[in-house]
Amino acid sequence: MPRFSPRRGNLPAEATSFIGRHRELAEIRKRLTTTRVVSLVGPGGVGKTRLAIRVATDLGRAFADGIWFVELAELHDPALVSRAVLEALDLRDQAATEPLSVLLAHLQDKELLLVVDNCEHLLAAAAQLVTQVIMAGPGVRVIATSREPLSVPGEHVVPVPPLELPPAHSGQPVALVRQNEAVMLFTERAAAATGAFGLTAVNQAAVVDLCRRLDGLPLAIELAAVRTRVLTVEQILDRLKDRFALLTGVAHSALPRHQTLRTTIDWSHDLLDADEQTLLRRLCVFAGSFTWGAVESICTSGTGPLENMFDSLSSLVDKSLVIKEDIRQLARYHLHETMREFARLKLQEAGEEAIVEQRCTEYYWSRCLQSAGESRSRILEWLEWMEVEIDNVRSVLGRCIANGELDRGVDLTTSLSWYWITRATAEGVHWLDQLVGIDTGVSGTRPWAYFIRGLLAILQADSAAARPALGRAIAAARAIDQPNLLSQSLAMASIAETMVGDRASARTLLDEAQAVAVDLGDVMATLAVLQASALNGLLAGDHKAARADASEGVRLSRESGDLYGLEHMLLNLGFAALIAGDLDESKRHFREGLRIAHGIDDRVAQFYLLGALACEASKSGQVRLSARLLGAAETMRARAGASINGILAPLRDDAEGSAMAALGESKFDAEFKAGLDLSRDRALALALGEPAQVAVVGLDPNAGPLGTREADVARLVAAGMSNKQIGRRLFISDRTVASHVRNIMNKLGFRSRVQIAVWIAASKEN
Repeated sequence: MPRFSPRRGNLPAEATSFIGRHRELAEIRKRLTTTRVVSLVGPGGVGKTRLAIRVATDLGRAFADGIWFVELAELHDPALVSRAVLEALDLRDQAATEPLSVLLAHLQDKELLLVVDNCEHLLAAAAQLVTQVIMAGPGVRVIATSREPLSVPGEHVVPVPPLELPPAHSGQPVALVRQNEAVMLFTERAAAATGAFGLTAVNQAAVVDLCRRLDGLPLAIELAAVRTRVLTVEQILDRLKDRFALLTGVAHSALPRHQTLRTTIDWSHDLLDADEQTLLRRLCVFAGSFTWGAVESICTSGTGPLENMFDSLSSLVDKSLVIKEDIRQLARYHLHETMREFARLKLQEAGEEAIVEQRCTEYYWSRCLQSAGESRSRILEWLEWMEVEIDNVRSVLGRCIANGELDRGVDLTTSLSWYWITRATAEGVHWLDQLVGIDTGVSGTRPWAYFIRGLLAILQADSAAARPALGRAIAAARAIDQPNLLSQSLAMASIAETMVGDRASARTLLDEAQAVAVDLGDVMATLAVLQASALNGLLAGDHKAARADASEGVRLSRESGDLYGLEHMLLNLGFAALIAGDLDESKRHFREGLRIAHGIDDRVAQFYLLGALACEASKSGQVRLSARLLGAAETMRARAGASINGILAPLRDDAEGSAMAALGESKFDAEFKAGLDLSRDRALALALGEPAQVAVVGLDPNAGPLGTREADVARLVAAGMSNKQIGRRLFISDRTVASHVRNIMNKLGFRSRVQIAVWIAASKEN
């Protein structure tokens, strides 16, 4: 799960070293001092993204709230552009009915640079979003990359030309030619490809001519350079000359630059063998990154797998036509957007588009349905998988809607319920409302979709949407005789009625839910009933009954491995103990719940648990801590779009009143403001009574050699915990902990756990 340092943002490292661009760099830096939006405009393959990253890297210290990178290349639905920005800023639409409002409120007082990359295919939506962003946040600056301007107010357009070309036949010394941007790029890539390439007096003329033939286009130069593994520069040049001559029939100057790039890609493609060509064109079906397993399942021939398909994929990586990256110790692959466009054309020419897209839909539909059954009991691993596959799944959902495969789309959306619940509630609503429509008649074929829609509405505190959706779920469950769904829907409907203050209806619905669930032996149905019963008990003042229901819910959640249910049952149990005056017990439950919420990155639960611990601190006489945690909880609430429910609200008001009376208004305000300004990791550490995690080098994936989970493990190793203890704390297996410890030692060059502890201690001192 991504966690970012607000000071640094989420700016990616450059995939390759940066070449030249001094004029453009200077102009962009200058314009950003007086202009709110700078658009880098040029055709594909000229290096707009790399230039934007370089500028942002150079300007990092100029923005107090960091540099944030928004990638739109893998997104195809205009309605999700604002969510892409939310996600990049490490915000959530987890409980907001209007995610854009969360984003704009967050930006009001921020000084940051937003890099919005690859806007061309979502131009109108990107332009509208950027306009709203700069209006909401006076301290926000935007760099956008696109093939055409956004045409937003105050935009300054910087055309991004190809790299500077070397003079033709100049007879310049080799040392001087080496300083040319295009030659530098070719030489660097050729050296990386061969391990031994260098510019010499012998090959200088051919390199210069080749760079000129390729118009200084970075992507074209890289594709040609990688061929030096098997061809000399002169041979590459001869073959490209022949290709260009066929296209123009006259001088090369008649060839436009976009055609130069297409021709170079085409030339690289024609040098592939038949299996490599087939695989390359079929890879365009992936909207995001993909695994070898997905390739193996989707990119097959008509009669079976392509022969030597893994060798073909490896060859495409070697030739820079496919990009490999390691994500969470797993190799994943993706296509440059220009290469994906080319591959799509080849797929259409081959007449394979429909069948490959159908295989892709089938693959993700079946994978998601297969994993849905265990997504709740293995939520950590499932969320990690879904976070890297979500762009592909979104693409499949879009195709299901476009092709009228609504039942399959409903199945897929419903199978992703825990992603919508913990990551993207508003997005889940977006898909469900397109697929089933909240205002349509009851359909017996889609009962779970109605239930999930109602549940998402409850998370958004939107009773107007929750009640009719759950009513349809109840009717459908009765019609098709699904008692487990019926019981859960009745329990959820009880919560919806409680939200609007109709206690009598809530009690009636809950009684029926209990009656249906009692003989089922279904853990999820029982937990839904216990959750609704505990909430109703807390709100009705029957704290003894609420405590009993929550205790049973905690037991069942633990037994079933349901971390999401457990965090909420612990919250309920903690509230019951807090109201009864058992402060140590309430703190213990709240802290355990907060560790779980942190582990699965459930921001809404983190907000409630931070607020609950603020209330416990106030009752314990720790008024400064209470005030600071209240501020931290408010920041967490705003960043998740959450609202304060009826249980927390009066307790929070009491805590604030007690802290203000004890501290005085000015000191309370100072502590509250300090809490508002805490990073999420620091806020959680404060609430848990632990050292601030952000003090550990490596917890920010962009700041050190360790990944997020590895840094968590390193911190706990330094605290003297065994693998078993660490596994319990982080809710991972002992074997996974051991693997993380080995990775930490390998990355840091250590041989013992003691060395890890010393390194952590030194990191804190720094």
